[in-house]
This record gives sequence, C-alpha cells and structure tokens, in this order.
Amino acid sequence: MACFLVSAGEALVVTAIEKGVESKEEKEMKETAEKAEETYRIPFSRKLHWLTNMLWGGALLLCFEHIWHGEVVPWFPFLTAAENPADTAAMLHEMSTIGVTMACIITVVWVVMVAVTKAMENRQIKLASGPEAVKEGK
Repeated sequence: MACFLVSAGEALVVTAIEKGVESKEEKEMKETAEKAEETYRIPFSRKLHWLTNMLWGGALLLCFEHIWHGEVVPWFPFLTAAENPADTAAMLHEMSTIGVTMACIITVVWVVMVAVTKAMENRQIKLASGPEAVKEGK
C-alpha cells in the first residue's frame, strides 16, 4: 500500500548526507594535495550515491506498482488506504514490516558492495606499490 514511502524517506535522508559529504570532500581536495594512493579510491560520496540510486529506484518502481494496482491515486488523500481507518492500520503495519525490511535489505546489499569495493581498492593499492609489497604481504 505505501511501503515505498519508507525507501523514499531513507533516500531523502541519505541524499542530504551525500550532499554534505560531497561538499566536505571537495573542500579537503582543495586544501590538500592528492596522494597517489587516493587515485585508487572511490570517494565515499560516490558510494553514497550508489545507495541513493538504489533507494530512489526501488521507491519509484514500487510507487509505479502501487499506482498500477490502484492503491495510489492522483487525488487526496493519494493513498486509498488512508480513506478508511481500518485500512490505515493495515497500511501502517505494511510500512513497518515490509517497507522497513525492503529498505534494510537495500542498505545491506549496499554495505556488501562497499566492502567488496574497498577490498578491490586495497588490492589495487598493493599491486601499485610493487611486486615486493605483494610478496611481503603488506
């Protein structure tokens, strides 16, 4: 009924955080010279952008699905479940169970993506530092 609102809410919060991190990273880039090691690193703001894309995409897809089934309408109160108090309780239950679960799954998938990316970045840095660093296990 309205489970997409949970992902959309998380996407709003993460988008705001992403913009703050992005401006902080830009300031740091201007203040410090780039290190050779940082050329192999993806900025955290870009990784947050992956999460926002996943959350917004999921929310839009679910919103379309709810429009298709007539659960979201273009007139007030927009959600058909908000017209009847009994349906509102079911809608809030769906949001708190299915909506939160979906948002958490998206976030966990993103965390795994970031962990894999970090491992790949560390491996690339090791390889760039030379074959002797790889042999020594640095």
